[in-house]
Amino acid sequence: MREFMTGNQAVVRAAIRAGCNYFAGYPITPASSILTEFVKAFADGRGTIVQTEDEIAAIGQCIGAAMAGAKALTASSGPGLSLYSENIGLAQMAETPLVIVDCQRMGPSTGGATATGEGDVMFARFVSGGGYPLPVLAACDAATAYRLTIDAFNIAERFRTPVILLSSKDVALTRQTVDLGAIELPEVADRSPHDDGDGWRGPYAVDQPADIPRFAPIGGDTLVRVTGSIHDERGVLTNDRAKIQAKLTHLFEKIESRAEELERFDADIDPIAETLIICYGGADGAVREAVATMRERGEAISRLTLYTLWPIAARAIRDAVTWRVRRVIMPELNIGLYADALRPILAPLAIESIRRYDGGLISPETICEQAGNEAIA
Repeated sequence: MREFMTGNQAVVRAAIRAGCNYFAGYPITPASSILTEFVKAFADGRGTIVQTEDEIAAIGQCIGAAMAGAKALTASSGPGLSLYSENIGLAQMAETPLVIVDCQRMGPSTGGATATGEGDVMFARFVSGGGYPLPVLAACDAATAYRLTIDAFNIAERFRTPVILLSSKDVALTRQTVDLGAIELPEVADRSPHDDGDGWRGPYAVDQPADIPRFAPIGGDTLVRVTGSIHDERGVLTNDRAKIQAKLTHLFEKIESRAEELERFDADIDPIAETLIICYGGADGAVREAVATMRERGEAISRLTLYTLWPIAARAIRDAVTWRVRRVIMPELNIGLYADALRPILAPLAIESIRRYDGGLISPETICEQAGNEAIA
C-alpha cells in the first residue's frame, strides 16, 4: 500500500518494526516530529516515550534503557549531536546498542534551523574522544530512511555499538509517496544473550578482538557494571596495560574488521562510462535525475549512491571505478567534506566537488553541466 509520509515518519515506523520500545528526546528542528510521532505510536503502551529536559538527558536515558535490555532510539540535529558527544563515548565504551538519528540542518552552531545541510558527515564519525570507529548511515529519502533505520538497529544489536543515521531537513520533513511493503528489508536482529554457565567470564569478555560480547542486562540476576572508564571483561576499572590494549583493540576491530559487511550502497554502472558520480544523502535525487537526462541524450554515465559513510565503503567505491573511468564527480550539501575523505581511496583519480551550503539543494542541471564540462577541476 502506497502512503504519503515524511522521512521522520518513516524512521518511526521502521524503528517500531525493528522492535524499538524506548525513545527519549528533546525538541529540535528538524527532528522534533520524530518525538511527536513516537508519542502517538506509543500511546497504546507498546513502548516508553520521554521528552527530556535537554539532549544530554535524552541520550543518557537511552543508554540506561538499552543496557537494561530495551531497543532505544534518540533523535536530534547538529547542535544536539554536539551535546550527545560525551555520552556517545560512554555508549562505545560500555558497548551499548543504540540508534541515534541526526536530522542535519545548515550549520555551524544554531545555523539555519529551517534550512537543509549535510555538514555533520565528519562530525558523526569523530564525535567521541579517541577516534574509535562508529557506524554511520545516510538516508536519501523516506524509503531509504525506512530501510536504513532497520539496518541501524540490526547493526547496533549485532555489534553492541551506537549507530548514527544521518538524515537532513529535506529528507526528514518532505512528504513522499512510499510503498513500505515493496521495500526489501533485512530480518530483524537481536543482541546475543549471555549464558550464566561455567564459561561466563563477564559482560565484556571476548576470545578474539573482533568478537562481540554476549549481552547481560543491568537489573538482572547477573552483576553488570556500566562505566565510561577503561575496564576489564568484568567491567572493573583497570590499570593493567595488557587489558587496556585488549579492550581498546576490540572497540576498533569489531567495527573496522567488518567494513565490507557494513557496506550499504546502490550502484548503477555503465561499463563504458568515463564519468562516475558518487553521492549520498540529499543529493541522490538530483543525481538520479541528472543521470537519466544524460542517458536520454546518449551519454554514458555511472552512479554510486553510498548509504554507509563510515566505515568507508572502499570495496564498493573501487568496484564502481571501471577501467574506463577518468572523472569522478561528487555533489555534497556541505563544503566538500566527504570528498576529502574519499580522495585517498580514489587516488590518482581526482574528485570534482560540487558544493552547496547555503541551505538550498543542488539541481540536476548543475550536475549535468559539471558532467558535460571536460575541464577537470
